Amino acid sequence: MKETTKCMMDKLGYTFRNSELLETALTHSSYANEGNRGLKSNERLEFLGDSVLGFITAGYLFSHEGGEEGALTRLRASLVCEKALSAYARKLGLGECLLLGKGEERGGGAERPSILADAFEAVIAALYLDGGLKAAEAFILPFIKDELASQQRRPQFRDYKTALQEIIQQNPEERLEYELKGESGPDHNKRFVVEVHLNSNVIGTGQGRSKKEAEQQAAREALKLMGYDD
Repeated sequence: MKETTKCMMDKLGYTFRNSELLETALTHSSYANEGNRGLKSNERLEFLGDSVLGFITAGYLFSHEGGEEGALTRLRASLVCEKALSAYARKLGLGECLLLGKGEERGGGAERPSILADAFEAVIAALYLDGGLKAAEAFILPFIKDELASQQRRPQFRDYKTALQEIIQQNPEERLEYELKGESGPDHNKRFVVEVHLNSNVIGTGQGRSKKEAEQQAAREALKLMGYDD
């Protein structure tokens, strides 16, 4: 058994029947592209893991959280964004077990949020393929529950639009848009009203003396509703 694979199994507390699945999950494209014995990268597993993660998270929220579709969508986005996934990966110590190309390793790839988040999703897929949905759930749900419990301890945001975008952008199927809903007052004292939409759901409304300020306030309200402290 490869050292990296054993390292990850020990952290997971799960023994793979097919250890090659886990080895692939831990193989970054930079390592695979160096021609290391024909190893495949974890990109295909990442694709599957993203869907499995979304399904399990949505199922848990549906069963344990109140709120309408829009509120659940916002909450799910905060739980499966790159920032959250990279934090889960660090808690697991995933970076210590990754197979990275020499350049990526020298550049600190084992701590790069995008690499950690992608690898975390790939591990989910490996668990799902090896042990089914129950194995994937047993791995994912403790992270989701801990994150839900700590939502109120989030750091403050200043650039609310960027913060909101970072949460949403890891889910390609989600569409974030700002819509001007009203404009009033004389030219020297205009007031703008903007809504921010996640798909067809209004997730925040803001007002300001400029469109940009109103957009920031709309994003700020959306972040509050998602459980992020102001």
